[in-house]
Amino acid sequence: MMTRLQRIEETIASALTLSHLDVADESAGHNVPAGAESHFKVTAVSASFAGESRINRHRRINALLQAEFAAGMHACALHLYSDEEWQQRNNLAPQSPGCAGASKAASDGA
Repeated sequence: MMTRLQRIEETIASALTLSHLDVADESAGHNVPAGAESHFKVTAVSASFAGESRINRHRRINALLQAEFAAGMHACALHLYSDEEWQQRNNLAPQSPGCAGASKAASDGA
C-alpha cells in the first residue's frame, strides 16, 4: 500500500515533465495524531511553469491532488518554479514556518 506522500509524488510526476520534485510530509510539526499524513510541502520544478502565473500553477497542482484533499489531507504548501526561477533560487525552496496552531508540546503540557 502506498503512502500519501508516494501517491502525491506519483500523481504529480505522471502529470508533468519535471526537472525536480520533492514532497515532504510535515505532519509531525503539527498538532495531529502520529501517522496522520495531513500536512505536506511540495516543491516542483517544470519548464511547463514558465510564463504561467503563480495562481494558475497552484490551481493545476491542487486539481491533481483533489482526491488527497477529499481523503483527509489538510494542507499542502506548494513551491512551484520554472527551471529558470529554480536556478535563480539556487535550487532551494523556502523553509516552512512553524505551525500557527497549538503545538504538540503545548497540547501535552510540556
